[in-house]
Amino acid sequence: MTSPGMNMGRIVFYEDRNFQGRSYECMSDCSDMSSYLNRCQSCRVERGCFIVYDRSNFMGNQHFMRRGEYADCMNMMGMNDSIRSCRMVPMHRGPFRMMIYERENCNGQMHELTDDCDNVMDRYRMSQCMSCNVMDGHWLMYEQPNFRGRMMYMRPGEYRNFMNMGNNPTRFMSFRRITDSCQ
Repeated sequence: MTSPGMNMGRIVFYEDRNFQGRSYECMSDCSDMSSYLNRCQSCRVERGCFIVYDRSNFMGNQHFMRRGEYADCMNMMGMNDSIRSCRMVPMHRGPFRMMIYERENCNGQMHELTDDCDNVMDRYRMSQCMSCNVMDGHWLMYEQPNFRGRMMYMRPGEYRNFMNMGNNPTRFMSFRRITDSCQ
């Protein structure tokens, strides 16, 4: 039997590279780390998985982080300045299901995904994906085939227009499920 805290994520952020300087421990979402740290340039993910953002309020470039040490986040992830916010990814133990659509507002060619897809064009002959509906599970969507390029974290919900989602890619070409293997 596990205690309630065992399923929670835990990440420790450090102001400087190589886990130096002041630190801030986080076990849930944090929309703005500026009140805790001047900057964040390294971190340790001790449990779970997190999405980190280079802007406050879960905006800007995103990076997926699983358990491990990240001694120099700026060089490794190509972030502009510093990690500014983070979101804990809850573990999903059931089936995965997402509908992808060729056009905005869930229109055009449609396909159901229940597994990773490394290339939408090769698998479905779909030149772009502009909207989706995540029914089950948590997913990472990448702007290029083979899980490359900028990515976006997708929770369950309907996403009718990727162009209205801020500084992120406006189309996606590969998709990966976030499974419990990141524990």
